[in-house]
Amino acid sequence: MSPSNHDSTASFGHGDTSVSCLKPENGFVDSLSLVHSEKAVEELLQQTPVEGMDEHLIEFSEALRTVAKALRRAAEGKASAQAEAAEWKRRYELEKTRNIQMERKAQIAEQNGNIDCGKVKNSDKQLMQQNELDKIFDECCMKHGICSHEVLRDRGSDSSSNVDRSKMMRKASFKLSWWCKGENGDQHKHDIVSFEKGNITTAERSSKQISLKWESDPQTVLILTKPNSVSVRILCAQMVRWLKEKKKLNIYVEPRVRAELLTESSDFNYVQTWKDDQEILLLHTKVDLVITLGGDGTVLWAASMFKGPVPPIVPFSLGSLGFMTPFHSEHFKECLDSVLRGPVSITLRHRLLCRVIRDAAKNEYETEEPILVLNEVTIDRGISSYLTNLECYCDNSFVTCVQGDGLILSTTSGSTAYSLAAGGSMVHPQVPGILFTPICPHSLSFRPLILPEHVTLRIVVPFNSRSPAWASFDGKDRKQLAAGDALLCSMAPCPVPTACQVDSTSDFLSSIHDGLHWNLRKTQSFDGPWELQDMIQI
Repeated sequence: MSPSNHDSTASFGHGDTSVSCLKPENGFVDSLSLVHSEKAVEELLQQTPVEGMDEHLIEFSEALRTVAKALRRAAEGKASAQAEAAEWKRRYELEKTRNIQMERKAQIAEQNGNIDCGKVKNSDKQLMQQNELDKIFDECCMKHGICSHEVLRDRGSDSSSNVDRSKMMRKASFKLSWWCKGENGDQHKHDIVSFEKGNITTAERSSKQISLKWESDPQTVLILTKPNSVSVRILCAQMVRWLKEKKKLNIYVEPRVRAELLTESSDFNYVQTWKDDQEILLLHTKVDLVITLGGDGTVLWAASMFKGPVPPIVPFSLGSLGFMTPFHSEHFKECLDSVLRGPVSITLRHRLLCRVIRDAAKNEYETEEPILVLNEVTIDRGISSYLTNLECYCDNSFVTCVQGDGLILSTTSGSTAYSLAAGGSMVHPQVPGILFTPICPHSLSFRPLILPEHVTLRIVVPFNSRSPAWASFDGKDRKQLAAGDALLCSMAPCPVPTACQVDSTSDFLSSIHDGLHWNLRKTQSFDGPWELQDMIQI
């Protein structure tokens, strides 16, 4: 054996020594050096063995495999440490933001202390009224679980002026409560885990529906319509006229719809609209109810307009296929009258919060503008002929490496959309979870997953990927993901409440029966027992 072989065996004979030589002072292995080192190890392992290989060469190959495993573990440890550091930094930034808000509140309180006595008395009365309302809201939440100020209140509005707060109080308030079919029904249950006689059992489960009850009458309605449809335009004019004349409501529509209504008749000059995107961001402080005229795409458009809290949505079916539009336009007066009178069953549809982090970013807070999706976010290969290569992490745990046409991260509301076509399961929209569905994977054992709602998914395009990936959010806002870029996906804090015709479960089952013709087949014919057939033949 040559001296060079003896030297190489000595250098790689111990995995700890080989790994320690690659570590810099900060304790982490450089990712580029890890890649090159691992490639070098693989090339050595793939070399053609020499005739007369002895035990020393076998030990040398085993040492190389040990080094490759150590390099891989070091890379995974570095990714885990970076994720943990980013999480601690996020917590620090949140705490810092809270402290700044508290300081601003203290400054505002000091400024209010310099005004005249009359204004002080008025402000004291307003604060007392606000405190009384907060107490009522807190007691309501303790009794029933969910209230309108928790669903629709913008968290960033705490530092606003008293004028803005008074405008918020003009909105119609409502209460969301758990609903069941009768006092003795089996749905009237709570989550209680009992530990009796050493056995762990779930005594009762929470399977109740959510009901919305207005505590004050709605005042303002927003109507969103599907464009380029004559029937929708006619129905919109009829609905606007009925809501104004019979219900005395303030009506908001899109600028396009307002122009169409004024073209039809100048009597629609009472219809309001907005001028810029800044006014759209404040719509949730003015609108009590949203009405959509179209299909599921119109509901997606309505949800995308609200970056924070979303008012209750009443979706009317005027599209080709709808899983979120249970109401029929032929009976819109009866439907709207029932919703405005209340109570009405509600489905809280969860959304996903997506953030793109570029490779050039210094930390996870240097992200592009967050995007909210109600159906799904899709990462695919675009026009490239190469397979998509994606590394997937769930919190700090490595999930898998996706090789195929792409990956779908879907909400349960989007389980009947693209995810279903890719082989995913249909899930009830009120089940909190994230669907992890591959698109044409290059492995027959790669099956879809359903993950809990509290996790954060991280999809990374590795540096050894042959081509970039493309991400689309609810079928739009397409973005390119180059090597080193990452997509973070987690559950958004503000759901989308949609009104139900019957209840959440009945509407879901009706949608898959009517829309998909789920499990529809002819009933197997019954020929009768064999004894009866023998008698007929005789």
